[in-house]
Amino acid sequence: MPKFVELWVYLSATPLFGLTATLVVYVLAQALYARLKQVPWANPVLWSVVFIAAMLMLTGVSYPSYFSGAQFIHFLLGPAVVALAWPLWQRRAELGQRWRALLLAAVLGGFAASGSALLLGWAVGLPLEVVLSLAPKSVTAPVAMGIADKIGGIPALAAVFAVVTGMVGALSGKTLFGLLKIPTTSTGWMARGFAMGTASHGIGAARAMQVNADAGAYAGLALGLQVVLASLLIPLAFRLF
Repeated sequence: MPKFVELWVYLSATPLFGLTATLVVYVLAQALYARLKQVPWANPVLWSVVFIAAMLMLTGVSYPSYFSGAQFIHFLLGPAVVALAWPLWQRRAELGQRWRALLLAAVLGGFAASGSALLLGWAVGLPLEVVLSLAPKSVTAPVAMGIADKIGGIPALAAVFAVVTGMVGALSGKTLFGLLKIPTTSTGWMARGFAMGTASHGIGAARAMQVNADAGAYAGLALGLQVVLASLLIPLAFRLF
C-alpha cells in the first residue's frame, strides 16, 4: 500500500497525468454515450467534468498540477474552433442569401440571452458583481471572462456561468425543440443549430454537430457571431447605460 501511494504521488505530479486522465475519462464517457444511443443526459462532456472534478477532490491533486498536462488538449481548442469554418465554406451560397436574417437573429438572440440573465439576476437580488458576470453567459468561456472583466463582473464566475449554460443547452435542446415543434427538415435543422450556437456556444455547437451536419454548421456560425457581437455590444451597452 505505501508503495502504491508513492507511485500515485509521483504520477499525479507529472504533466502526463492530466493528459492521460482527460483522454481516458472522455473516451469512456463517449463510449457510454454511444451505447446509450446519445441520450442528452449522458453527454460525455458533462460526465467527464463531473468525474475529473470528483477525482481531483478525492485525491487532493491541485488543479494547476492537473492542467499542466491537460493544457495540451486545451491548446487544440483553437484549431477546433477554426475548423468550424469549413462547413460554413461549403454552405457559402446559402449564407450569401440569408446573411441579413442570420445577423438579425444573432443580435436578437444575444440580446435575449444577456438581457434575460440580467433581469433574472436582478429580480432574485443577486449581488451586482454576480449579475454582471451573468451578462456574457451565452458566449464561449474565454471571451465571457474578458467581457465580465470589462464591465465589472467576476471573470472566474463568468466562466462557470458560460460552462453551465452550454451544458444546459446541450442537455435540454432536443427536448425544447421537440416541444416547440421545430421540424427536422433542412430549414428546421438550420434553425435548431443556430439557436443552439446562440444560446449554448461551443458545447451546444458540439452537440448540434453530433446530431446533424447542417445544425452543426449553423451552430458554429452562431457561436462566432456571438463572440464578435457580445465583445463589441455588451461593453458598449454598459458604458452607455
